[in-house]
Amino acid sequence: MKNFALIGAAGYIAPRHMRAIKDTGNHLAVAYDINDSVGIIDSISPQSEFFTEFERFQEHAQQLKRNPASALDYVAVCSPNYLHHAHIAAGLRLGADVICEKPLVPTPELVDELALVEKETGRRVHNILQLRHHEAILRLRDKVAKAPSDTKFDVELTYITSRGKWYAESWKGDNRKSFGVATNIGVHFYDMLHFIFGKLQRNVVHYSGVAKAAGYLEYERARVRWFLSIDADDLPADVKGKKTTFRNIDVSGEKLEFSEGFTDLHTVSYQEILAGRGYGLADARHCIETVNVIRSAVPVKGEQGEVHPFVQRLA
Repeated sequence: MKNFALIGAAGYIAPRHMRAIKDTGNHLAVAYDINDSVGIIDSISPQSEFFTEFERFQEHAQQLKRNPASALDYVAVCSPNYLHHAHIAAGLRLGADVICEKPLVPTPELVDELALVEKETGRRVHNILQLRHHEAILRLRDKVAKAPSDTKFDVELTYITSRGKWYAESWKGDNRKSFGVATNIGVHFYDMLHFIFGKLQRNVVHYSGVAKAAGYLEYERARVRWFLSIDADDLPADVKGKKTTFRNIDVSGEKLEFSEGFTDLHTVSYQEILAGRGYGLADARHCIETVNVIRSAVPVKGEQGEVHPFVQRLA
């Protein structure tokens, strides 16, 4: 049984980590969040210590470190995006491996910095890249691998997940903290595209706003028109009023159906990490480089056939 700490226990994604820790037969020793709305712990690990000040959490973890039986083996990081780097480094320096949500960090330079901390501490960073474990994604990857090597697939990616007024008031609505909508809700899609279609060859942005972004990505094996939004007005007419989310990935005229099968992917990710097959800094670098370029790119008028149809509606 391994000992875990969790940073960001009150966040949306934290319960999936708590359940993954429990479902893999491990122990959540201590959790931390500046907010105390963490009643979910009662149904998963009621004996866990909990702190709302990072200094007290860190001191407790240092005390646990004195005894090999209680020392932390892993620190799970589910805090806001802009705190990931600091919390990952703190976890490594506590003598634990770290499991972190996406986006790991905003820039390739911070990936390099974490690599130095790994070297200094002898511990490792693991990124949750759960779509790499989804059966539909794995089947598509296998199909692409078996296609003639000169085949380039035409992909249209659309993801609209409506957010209310609270979003703009939270850290997620602050680009300095979330790094923008393309990073916050899109980074796992860019990782998925790289995982399936290979190295990125071209990255162009056609639209960039607070609530939506769009562009064109060309990979070794695919040409991708993408559109991401948190604006309910972007939902297709047949979806508005019925659902708050619209997800569609079309691959050369064939819809990729992966709306199901998400529930246990964090647990699968934990199983792989515990078995020594987790995804580390090198695996996360590609999608971090992708979103880093998207954030700084100046939108341009797209070439024919490269612009997502939803961008035309914005005009």
